[in-house]
This record gives sequence, C-alpha cells and structure tokens, in this order.
Amino acid sequence: MKTVIDTGNYIAARAALMAKPKVVAAYPITPQTTIVEGIAKYVENGELDAEYICVESEHSAMSACIGAAATGVRTFTATSAHGLLLMHEMLHWAALARLPIVMCNVNRAIGPGWNIWCDENDSIAQRDTGWLQFYCSSNQEVFDTVIQAYKIAENEKVLLPAMVNLGGFILSHTSLPVKVPEQKEIDEFLPPYKPKWRLDVNNPITHGNIIFPDDYYRIRYDMQLAQNNSKKIIKEVAKEWKEKFGTYHGDLVEVYKCDNADLVILAMGAIGAEAKVAVDKMQREGLKVGLLRIRVLRPFPDEEIIRIAKQCNKLLVIDRNISVGNEGALASETRACLKDRVEDANVYGFIAGLGGKDVTYNDIEKMCKMVINKKAGRIEWYGLG
Repeated sequence: MKTVIDTGNYIAARAALMAKPKVVAAYPITPQTTIVEGIAKYVENGELDAEYICVESEHSAMSACIGAAATGVRTFTATSAHGLLLMHEMLHWAALARLPIVMCNVNRAIGPGWNIWCDENDSIAQRDTGWLQFYCSSNQEVFDTVIQAYKIAENEKVLLPAMVNLGGFILSHTSLPVKVPEQKEIDEFLPPYKPKWRLDVNNPITHGNIIFPDDYYRIRYDMQLAQNNSKKIIKEVAKEWKEKFGTYHGDLVEVYKCDNADLVILAMGAIGAEAKVAVDKMQREGLKVGLLRIRVLRPFPDEEIIRIAKQCNKLLVIDRNISVGNEGALASETRACLKDRVEDANVYGFIAGLGGKDVTYNDIEKMCKMVINKKAGRIEWYGLG
C-alpha cells in the first residue's frame, strides 16, 4: 500500500481506474471535470482498458451507461449540479432497470444565480430516484467508497445504482493524503462483475415496453426491498474493507464521541468532518457534545438515528440544503423517523453553508451553544446577515 497526495477529483478517478469499469461515459462540468479528465488520460495511456464515450450532455452520459450496464459490463460516470439535474429522468430508469452503475457527484449549488461552490441541493433533489447515496467527508473516504459502492451495488440482493457525493472544491480540488492499496488487493476485494442476465447483442429481440399496474407495483416494491437489503450489505462491505485495508469511515453512519452526550450533531459530507473538530474542542471545554455523521442518506439510517435519540434526546441537524417550503432534508427526515418512536426527542434544524458559504468548527460550536443556551428555534438559518 502506498500513500498519494492528490485532489478529491483525481482520487475519485484513481478509484474508478482500480475498479476496472469497461465503459465510461461523461460530459464535463465544473467542479467535476477533472474526474473524467483523469479517467480519459488513463484510457489514452492504456492504464484503463475501457471504452470512453464523449457525449453531448449528461442525459446522454447516463443513457450510455444504462445501455452498457444492460449488456453486463461495469460502468462509471461523474457529474455535478445542473448536469445531475439533466440526468434526472435517466436516474429513475437506471434504478428501476436495476443496473449497478456507480457515479460520482461533486456537490454544487443550483442556479440562478450562477454558483459553482458546494451545496447539496443537487443530490438531495435525486433522493427519490432509487439510487444509493453516499456522502464523503475526506479524500480517503472518496477512494474507499467508490470501490465499496461497486461491491454493494452489484450484490444480487441489491442491484441498484450508487451515487458517491463529495463536496465541490472543499474536497474535489483540495489535495489530501490517501492510502492506495495495490491493484491485486483491490481485484481480490472487487472481482469482475458477472451479472445473471444481460442483453445479448448477438441475438437481438423486439418486444413491447408497456408494463401493467400489478407488475409495476411489484417492481417498485422489489426496489424498496433492495434498498432495505443494502443496509446489511453496506455494513458487511465496510467491515470487510476495514479488515483488509485498515481504513473505516463508519457504515451507514459514523458515531463519534456520543457516549454520555447531552447533545448530538447530525451532519453529512465535509461539514461532518468539520464537526469532529468542533466536538473535540467543546469536549475539552467540558461540554457533552457528540457527532452522528450520516454517511448514507439512501437507504436512510433510521435505526441508527433512533438509537442515538433514545440515548440523547437533543439532536442538532446541520443541512447544506433546503427543501423549499419545508426545511433541510436531513432535519425533515430525522423528525419523520423519530415520530411516534422516540417521544421526547428534540430536533433543532440548522440550514448552513448554502452556495458554498463556509461552515467552520467555530460556527458549529456557536450552533451548539445556541441549543445549549436555549436560544435556538425549530429551524434556524445560520449565518444570514
């Protein structure tokens, strides 16, 4: 195993290289571009034996991945923001077709106004498409999760596409040290994809594409079962990775210093990493604050959140997104999962960091002290002014 220092985007490209996809289809968009540029270089210099398809839009990129995955090969793509929105129709298709495509999404704000900085609204808007959704807090986690995502998605009990999210510029363009295993070790962990069924291009057939209500109802139900199945598989794969390679970022969640906590922070992505610094600082000051970092939003880690809420009834949820007309998505879903399950849970939703506005450990400490000092409402917009 060697240590490399590189940006989150190039680390994502390296992880894709080592997963050995046979088809990569992509369209460049800031701040994702260097992921697919990196992969294009790997294909050009012969390091990656794959078909690289330059397409005219992100909708076409996902369509190409769907076609390739249906023929039984491993596929990869990457996008961001408006590119992800343009893919929306085909995200539903990929999930309902039960194709284990892996995609990196570099989280970026949605315009107008035109904004290229980190914001989770792009991926949050896709949470009902059926894709697994991972949120990474470091470049090491990006590398590990891309490869883990293939093993999870390709499991016969899952067979759903997976979206690996990393913060635009915060991770995508920041260089950090990452431990990279040898290719042989990755191959042992992630063997070649062998689907039970695939389109046979040598024996084509034509058939009608209409599905009747009873059958459609069934395939939606099956997709829900697959999401539920993935919870166990995600945990098993994370454990196997830890045993083989030594790095571990949690499974559905990462629990950090929650023993005896009077207040627990819930956060995703890079804010989750920053929250660790805030927790360490506050605990040195004698404040009993912990962190539950949400690593996987889909499937939703309801059991893990309920367990923490029964242990500590004050939850501070930080959302780098807004479901307009309601509140942050994580806060809303946290409240929903606790309803009628944990009677005395108090959830304080903080919306912060939209459009790439910086959220530091000092900011997170201030949010916590607002709750501790009873100065926080049900929903707070932190940092306006």
